[in-house]
Amino acid sequence: MESLLSVTEIETDISKRGGFLMKSEHRGALVQGTTELYNTLSRTIARIRESLDLERLFQGTVTDLRQLLDVDRVAVFRLWPEDRGSWGQIIAEDVRSPALAALGTELGDRSFADECNTYYQLGGLHVIPDISQSPLPPRYHDFLRRLQVKSHLCIPLHQQDTLWGLLWVQQCRGSCSWEPREIEFLRLMASHLCLALERSEEQGKFQAQTSQLGMAARRERALSTTIQKIRRSLDIHTLFQTTTQEVRQLLECDRVGVYRFKPDWSGNFVAESVSPGWNPLMGNLPDIADTHLQETQGGRYRENQALAVHDIYNVGHAQCHIELLETFQAKAYIIVPILAGETLWGLLAAYQNSGPRHWYEYEVELLTQIGAQFGVAVHQAELFEQLKHQKEELSLTLQNLQQAQSQLVQSEKMASLGQLVAGVAHEINNPVNFIYGNLTHITDYARDLLELVEQYEEYYPNPHEAIQEFSEEIEAEFLKEDLPKILSSMKVGVERIRGIVLSLRNFSRLDQSEKKRVNIHEGIDSTLLILQHRLKSKGDRASIHLIKAYAELPLVDCYAAQMNQVFMNILSNAIDALEMRDRHRTPEQIRANPSWIKISSEWVEKEDSSTSPGESPENLDLAKRSGVVIRICDNGPGIPDEVRSRIFDPFFTTKPIGSGTGLGLSISYQIVVEKHGGSLTCFSQPGQGTEFRIEIPIQPVQMTSQAA
Repeated sequence: MESLLSVTEIETDISKRGGFLMKSEHRGALVQGTTELYNTLSRTIARIRESLDLERLFQGTVTDLRQLLDVDRVAVFRLWPEDRGSWGQIIAEDVRSPALAALGTELGDRSFADECNTYYQLGGLHVIPDISQSPLPPRYHDFLRRLQVKSHLCIPLHQQDTLWGLLWVQQCRGSCSWEPREIEFLRLMASHLCLALERSEEQGKFQAQTSQLGMAARRERALSTTIQKIRRSLDIHTLFQTTTQEVRQLLECDRVGVYRFKPDWSGNFVAESVSPGWNPLMGNLPDIADTHLQETQGGRYRENQALAVHDIYNVGHAQCHIELLETFQAKAYIIVPILAGETLWGLLAAYQNSGPRHWYEYEVELLTQIGAQFGVAVHQAELFEQLKHQKEELSLTLQNLQQAQSQLVQSEKMASLGQLVAGVAHEINNPVNFIYGNLTHITDYARDLLELVEQYEEYYPNPHEAIQEFSEEIEAEFLKEDLPKILSSMKVGVERIRGIVLSLRNFSRLDQSEKKRVNIHEGIDSTLLILQHRLKSKGDRASIHLIKAYAELPLVDCYAAQMNQVFMNILSNAIDALEMRDRHRTPEQIRANPSWIKISSEWVEKEDSSTSPGESPENLDLAKRSGVVIRICDNGPGIPDEVRSRIFDPFFTTKPIGSGTGLGLSISYQIVVEKHGGSLTCFSQPGQGTEFRIEIPIQPVQMTSQAA
């Protein structure tokens, strides 16, 4: 710098204008002017080193230059690219008087720019001591006159090989002769400003690269986050919602949505993230029918192709398509396919609503990768649902098989029990019938023999002494009185045995495998006969009182053997509960509150609209009755709610291991509900006993007494 502006050179050519070195014939004044020059240059260099804030740099420089050169205006004129409407604009300025201020003023004559730019690109200067005497283009001349310029010095500012702008030094009070040392100093100042512009450009490129790297890192994080979410969860709805929000923020667009196709290739949005101020689409639109997508069954998206549109009005869309996009409030968009395996499942779309937008390749690539990951998530979710459905089907099949197996086992047990009971009843029935049939003859024979003895006693009143002794020994008089009584008792006993055999046969019902009309009370009584030994006291076990409250019922159309099985299961459970409670009670407690089971039956009535208007009152009464209700109650410990809600579940039992299979009530429920179309309900509260209510719908038939 000293070689350009040495003290000797300044001494040999002192400016005649006081504005540069302030008119002086003294060496001290010259040295002072040189010092100010160096100070101004140093401040500019310091600003460049401290910061590349061009606005601050330019403003500080023009202020220092105007004060140093004592001119009316120093300004930086920025040249705009060709796509801007004007040639350039004053972006920094310092003026002597506020009346001269022109900051922000634009020069709109592009024709002059074409003439001047080539000259400035070659490094030329524009030195105009008096603009009134300079052959300037008329529009440029008028522009300077509007700025009140009388004398003009213009130095180009380059950024690399591009003309970036101009440094203007102007006098507005009159013409001025610009000295070589002034021009050289301004060239030097401009060169440092050009260095600052180059550094600013490099920094801008660096910042752009940093921004691109940051954007790439954000894209990678977004993609990685999506993949992690897919791995952690198969909830695609939550995945769609959170990811669309992240993508919208990443792309800084107005809307990101997930669109799902239906079988007819219409569809709707199933997830969406939308910026404030725009109408949400999800849930507010009917099914969207894009005729092109319907006709082509997905169009280009079936081939896994993306589509980026910068301006919907300048891409050749059909009017109907534009109207559809206007419904979305979209001006530009990117759409990528979501493929679940080889099937086009839906679309992932990003919309710009505020206006047209140029979509960059990396933005399309990001959305494409997210769409591909969505496709993987959808495919995995579909496979998971299939596996889940298959698992449920297998579980249900296994449960049905287990129930069927259990029912078969239970049925086989009941069948075996029925066969055993029927066999025993048959074997007992034969000798009992033989005995019962001969009792009549024995009674007749005994009566005849007794009459014969009476005849002998009448006609031979004085028997032989030996006969008289034997008669006294066998107590003949007592035998004559007691023998008919014994025979009568034997007949009653045999009749009782025949009744028991009949009850056993009724319980087994081997001859009634089909639905038949039966006396429901006979089934209950036969079941009680089988359980009679458990109702009686034995050892440390207290007796259980049985209470019957039978109503008059008709014959019931049902599977008799299966209904007996239901009665057997419910009564057995009641006896088990009462026995378990009595084991923990003292004799005094048992006597104060003895255990009991109550069995009652009744009709339930329901209006039948099918009754004809002219029917008799008796038939009308029967038509109202729709079923039989059997209640089996006990005063046992009761059942907690959490247990009662599960008592009809297969394999559920509260009994100790080996004491129950958990199938009795489950099978009973199936018999009553599925086989007979009835209902089986349990009512119970802890400490207040239990009631099982069995309701069987029947067709009214002729009434027969079943009262106990």
